[in-house]
Amino acid sequence: MWHQGFTGLLWWQALLVSLAMTHVTIVAVTVYLHRHSAHRALELHPGLAHFFRLWLWLSTGMNTRSWTAIHRKHHAFCETAEDPHSPVVLGLGRVLREGAELYQQADTAEIRDKYGKGTPEDWIERNIYRHTGLGIALMFALDVLLFGLAGIAVWAIQMIWIPFFAAGIINGVGHALGYRNFEVPNAATNIVPWGILIGGEELHNNHHTFPNSPKLSVKPWEFDLGWLWICVFRGLGLARVPLVRAGVTQVPGKHAIDLDTAWAAISDRFEIMSRYADRVIAPLVEQERERAGAAGARMLARARKLLSRDQTLIDASARDQLERILREHPRLAAVYEMRLELQGVWQQRSRGAQEILAALRDWCERAERSGVDSLQDFAAHLRSYTLTSAASA
Repeated sequence: MWHQGFTGLLWWQALLVSLAMTHVTIVAVTVYLHRHSAHRALELHPGLAHFFRLWLWLSTGMNTRSWTAIHRKHHAFCETAEDPHSPVVLGLGRVLREGAELYQQADTAEIRDKYGKGTPEDWIERNIYRHTGLGIALMFALDVLLFGLAGIAVWAIQMIWIPFFAAGIINGVGHALGYRNFEVPNAATNIVPWGILIGGEELHNNHHTFPNSPKLSVKPWEFDLGWLWICVFRGLGLARVPLVRAGVTQVPGKHAIDLDTAWAAISDRFEIMSRYADRVIAPLVEQERERAGAAGARMLARARKLLSRDQTLIDASARDQLERILREHPRLAAVYEMRLELQGVWQQRSRGAQEILAALRDWCERAERSGVDSLQDFAAHLRSYTLTSAASA
């Protein structure tokens, strides 16, 4: 019948098809726009890349150059006034409600020229794909022709999917709620450990820690559906994942800190700082809580988080609480100071190799003289680091 379109699908069948189509859109965003175009974390076959360009033009009206440029600026100025869509600056409610509008406001010729380098500039991009409204209108016509009256609902679902889930949920909730594997200097969180509905983008803290990694899952219990699709494309010869960084390993019984130790530790610095929070700060906080009375234990309830969090993310109230903890608990103050100094070693990575090596040796020697068991054990843990050959993601 005419109202069911050329496919003749019932309304619920058309709904299932629309959900499948939105999944294609999610894959296009996370694999093509995000990991391939914005971060160059993988290479895609030109045919597959162009399919994604076409699909995004039809299903979202998004332009590769614009999206790439805005996302790169987000990473360059994360959680500052220059960030196009930070809930820390603008408020979570506004980013959730106006995610798509914030993208449109940030889409200027200046930003595209400065941050959009390396994106498609061929004839079809200049003459067809730049007309974003045309793509959306064509998708509307196709949906109605294929699904009849249900095609209107199919089209509406397609149009709201990315503005709500990507522009709203990832850019908003992904910088406000969830858990953090790594204490990076921004508010990015992993919303849930299973990145399925939004193609793995739910693992946003992992992404901000390793922005050039094509795989967003890090822990054994995390799942990145986008990485699964990349593996499928790679198996079909449609994607190539380059070597991303030197491999890191640990040698039991290794005590000498050499240049390989220093470079391996810098390469693995985010994991190291996460282990520092787990193996040094957390046990000591528990010991201090056991020694403290009821009032002291309440004050230390947030101590592990405060002692591990990047200083730029601590507000005035939390800073006052942190200062009181450091003042009343000298052992916690000592491991906190050592954490800041270890971070300082990573910040020297642009300096000479011998300076980095000397700083790391000095840190380990002072940790071993500290008299804090967990700190001494951690110094031994650092000494065991070394480099292996380059490894792929």
